[in-house]
Amino acid sequence: MTPLRTSEEISAAFLAACRLELQALKPGNVHIHAGGHGMEAEQFELAAAASAPHIAAQGLPVGTRIRRAVEASFAAAGCNTNLGILLLCVPLAYAVGEPVPGDDLKSRLAHVLAQLDRDDAAETFAAIAHANPGGLGRSDEADVSGPAQVTLREAMAIAADRDRIARAYVSDFADIFSFGLPLYRSAIGAAATPELAVTTLHMAYLAEFPDTHIARKYGEATALEIRDAARALSPNWQPVARQESLRALIEFDSRLKVSAINPGTTADFVVATIFASRL
Repeated sequence: MTPLRTSEEISAAFLAACRLELQALKPGNVHIHAGGHGMEAEQFELAAAASAPHIAAQGLPVGTRIRRAVEASFAAAGCNTNLGILLLCVPLAYAVGEPVPGDDLKSRLAHVLAQLDRDDAAETFAAIAHANPGGLGRSDEADVSGPAQVTLREAMAIAADRDRIARAYVSDFADIFSFGLPLYRSAIGAAATPELAVTTLHMAYLAEFPDTHIARKYGEATALEIRDAARALSPNWQPVARQESLRALIEFDSRLKVSAINPGTTADFVVATIFASRL
């Protein structure tokens, strides 16, 4: 059992994933082509740089890394830009940076998720409360505003039916390993640029899974409506997005932002998929 990556390699992979995601057109999200939702790409860049050392801090548990990374990101950007990204990327970073059992990232991650404890829950609850994401609400079980009574994985299981990031913790990141990574690798081989491969990944996630950030803020019907709209645009991004098809996706981006609809969970999975690919 040996680490697969150094802290420097993990930090570099995370920064590269965040920067590439920002350079790609991702309808509804913030990117270099257009800000949105009161935020600009520069804030996400600052947050990524501030959080990278904490994500890669070898020797620290998952929950502590999440809390420190969220606090550093918030201090740099002045708002919550990357809570979901950190919730997904920290376990991946831990899996390759610590002496964890397993021969590949998937098996090592499964071990990490199974070992999460109440201390990880307490630290992650503090991070979520600090970030105060939109539409969080309250729960009678494992409420992040109270002390942790369960392990982090148990807490995620309670929220798994309404939040895809929570579901990832109990499915060993199945959406990433079974859907996102194979699709992204195919897109990289076929797309004219890395950015177009990321646009393809974003649209594929959006068309496959109703975005739970949208669902929390606007209801399940709206999330399904956006999923169906992404599917209707499939000629513009299947098998991969193309430069000449970006006009339709830019128009979709504008429509979402005018309506203040942000597929934030989709963006989190895009970054985590790129990060996993680089690890």
